[in-house]
Formats: sequence, C-alpha cells, structure tokens
Amino acid sequence: MLRAMHYSPLVNHLNEAPVSEESSDEDDKECETCRSTGANESSSNSDLSAENTCRPPGINNEDSCEPILSEESKVLLGEQIKQISMHFPPRLTACTWTLEYSTMKHGTSLRTLYRSMQGLDCSTFIVIKDTDGQVFGAFCSSPLRVSDCFYGTGETFLFSFSPELQVFKWTSENSFFVKGNLDSFAFGGGRGIFGLWLDGDLYHGRSHTCDTFNNDILSKTEDFFVHVMEVWALK
Repeated sequence: MLRAMHYSPLVNHLNEAPVSEESSDEDDKECETCRSTGANESSSNSDLSAENTCRPPGINNEDSCEPILSEESKVLLGEQIKQISMHFPPRLTACTWTLEYSTMKHGTSLRTLYRSMQGLDCSTFIVIKDTDGQVFGAFCSSPLRVSDCFYGTGETFLFSFSPELQVFKWTSENSFFVKGNLDSFAFGGGRGIFGLWLDGDLYHGRSHTCDTFNNDILSKTEDFFVHVMEVWALK
C-alpha cells in the first residue's frame, strides 16, 4: 500500500559533502486477540478496514499483538518479523507496517528513498538482504531524511539475523544515531567509522563495530552489496 508522493526536488542540499567512511565523528491498530470474544456486529467495520493488510507467512491469526503488513516482505519471514517487532518500543509492537520503499519496486536510488519519506511522521524500519544472503538493518525513531548532522533518539538500534537474531541497542556512548545526505546515509558512528553505511546507489554498503551501538559487523564481511532493501513506515 504505497502512498502517492509529491516528488519535490532536494536542491537545497545539492552541495552537501558526502558521509564518507573517513568522516569524523493514528491510530494504533488494536490487536485482534485483545478484543473480547463477545464482540458484536460493529466489529465488521474493523474487519473491512483491515481488508488490504496481510499477516506475514508464519504468523497465525491467533498470535497476540502481531504486526500487520501492508504487503508481504521479500526479505523477512513471518517468524523473523515477529521476533524483531518484540524489540520495538512498546507502542509499536502491534503496529501496521507500510512498505514505503523497496529496491525491487522503486530501483536503487537514495534520492527516491528520501522522496518516499516526505510527509511521514513516524518510526521507520530498514531491512537489507545482501548478495551473500545475510539479513540485517536498523530501526529508526523517525523517517530517513537529508541532514546536516546526526539525528534520532536512543530508541534507534541495529540488528542482524546471522542466522539467529542479534539486536544492538544504544550504548549511551554518543548520539550518532542517523545521518544522511544525497550521496550516502549511515547509522551509528564514532572514531570515523559507521555501524551501517550505504552509498547513494543503495548498492554498496559497509558495516563496522561502532561506539553508538557496540555492534558486531552486520554483514558477513565489512563490505557488502545489496540484493534487496525495504523501508517500512511503522504506525
């Protein structure tokens, strides 16, 4: 369920320097299982509003407080979605995931990704599957955007399925959560390296252990190439 976006140019940021590896340092959807079994006919309106959403494969209707996806993820399995959502802030454990950007649908362009984020005011979830089959990504407390400095909150975290889920939360060492310009974007930092970095083509990436999250390298090697990337709005 992709919303139509107004593609306004980002001309005010064309002269920004890239974030290089040498850089210095609404309603919440009610959970079906939480409703009374004696719900009356008025619940049919809720059923109709959820008509265009889907539960990911591997998640049953009986599962409590499961996330609802606008469409099937091409990266995460149902059980993986269930596992990672348990690490979201409590207000988002049973939220609706809306796919705002996918390299399979929209091509590989950071500018297109930024345009897809315009008008959003919610947390976002970035998941990558690289050419080695490794799955990893980040949770961000706000939409991705062009920025002059790092932004975000301590809710931000990195994760990797390698193959078991590993989640790397904020260490309080610094506040280098997220930073992006037209040439690249990065999560986590310190001492001139980033926890997760992607170039402007959303094809080449790099992962290092960083002070912000004290994370392991998310991919199998420090340098990786993106096979599929999805960005979900969490509401």
